[in-house]
Amino acid sequence: MRFRTLTLAAASGTALLAAGLLPAHASAAASPRSAQEGTVSAADLLAKVTSCSQISNGKYRTDEETSATVPVCGKNGAVFWKADMDIDCDGQRTTNCNEDRDPWYQDDTAFHQSDGKPLKAETLPYVVVPSTSSIWNYSNAGIKGGGVVAVIYNNKVEYAVVGDTGPTQIIGEASYATAKALGIDPDPATGGADSGVTYILFKNSKVSPIESHSAAVSLGDQLAKQFIASN
Repeated sequence: MRFRTLTLAAASGTALLAAGLLPAHASAAASPRSAQEGTVSAADLLAKVTSCSQISNGKYRTDEETSATVPVCGKNGAVFWKADMDIDCDGQRTTNCNEDRDPWYQDDTAFHQSDGKPLKAETLPYVVVPSTSSIWNYSNAGIKGGGVVAVIYNNKVEYAVVGDTGPTQIIGEASYATAKALGIDPDPATGGADSGVTYILFKNSKVSPIESHSAAVSLGDQLAKQFIASN
């Protein structure tokens, strides 16, 4: 596992509270159900990301000690990358996400719930995007806080939201809840997956409220179908 930078870029959640594309359909406290989620298969999504049209100015490392090998790739309606999965346990303190369980724990996330509080990594599937740098600017690519992400691993699809930002040169990180739903060890200190994770981020999408996982699944399934049709 990589040693995470302790200073993550934080952004005010105020601007992210505008009405989104879908209403909430379930309590944020509900744990995500086991993947597969939605009606689009992992195989159908992966078939559309077999080749990369690189849109990043360089490549990212997956860990502090690895070389830069991961580009951000562009498709119609989405960007994607293939990397590992490190575990993000930042945000509100919970049973498994706190200072005692996570050596790199921080009590905030770049994007916030509709009530202004940080996200809950233990119960909300979210993905971490690299902070803006000369390599890539996620916001310029149409990626925003609360945007929908299809995370694919071991032939399973889990829908998540863009929930946090990370180091400028490292890619491949998602919340405790994302890992758990995909069958990946979610332990923030020792868990994660070394490779084999595909992240497809749908451009100009936004779940409102960001903490509604069911809204992310509904919107994600819709956007996945559009992605398949347009690529």
